[in-house]
Amino acid sequence: AQDNSRFASASADKQVFLWDVGTGKPIRRFSGHHQRVNCVDFNPDATVIVSGSYDATVRIWDCRAQTRLPIQSIDDAKDDITSLQVAGHEIAVGSVDGKLRVYDIRAGSVSADDIGQPVTSVAYSNDKNCLLVSALDSTVRLVDKENGQILNEYSGHVNKEYRVVSCLSHTDAHILSGSEDGRILAWDLVDASLVRTLKGHDKTVSALAYAPKQPIAVSGSIDGVVKVWSTPESNLL
Repeated sequence: AQDNSRFASASADKQVFLWDVGTGKPIRRFSGHHQRVNCVDFNPDATVIVSGSYDATVRIWDCRAQTRLPIQSIDDAKDDITSLQVAGHEIAVGSVDGKLRVYDIRAGSVSADDIGQPVTSVAYSNDKNCLLVSALDSTVRLVDKENGQILNEYSGHVNKEYRVVSCLSHTDAHILSGSEDGRILAWDLVDASLVRTLKGHDKTVSALAYAPKQPIAVSGSIDGVVKVWSTPESNLL
């Protein structure tokens, strides 16, 4: 949650957990997915959790309700849900079926763009006008949210088998991506030039996030190590 008091976690036991940061104990447990849960995110005021699963569904949970069942289930995808992000009343969803879908919950509408490869990661730009999409062809794409046009492509990393995550820096000036060979790569958003390569981990970098307002990046790997990169963006990149 944005106030850092709670966090949500996905689980291989098909459940979604809501945790209290202060006590380190679970507050709520939500059940309804039929296979392991891959990804979770809060809405802006942290009253709702959205989850995606191997069962190819997106489910929406009310943190304030007494029921453990979802208040809405979305089943448009034809294969596993690998990544999602909530932005206001929108949910961007990536799937192994190669589609990028954006749901407008308020309007009850959905737009779908064909990436053509299994999607491993989706992330909004800070201005919410674009989506960053990683796929299993070792390419990161910057997609215009309104018309689905691919504005730029970034390559040089390895992403052929595992779920590798990409993100934008806090200024939207650079693109960062993990890699299956343990590297973290950074590109210039505009000209797609590779500006920095960091040897961060021994195995696949499967998690990567940039702080919203500070030049701090955090990476996680299947080697079991989490690293915090805290140098200024100009030096980091």
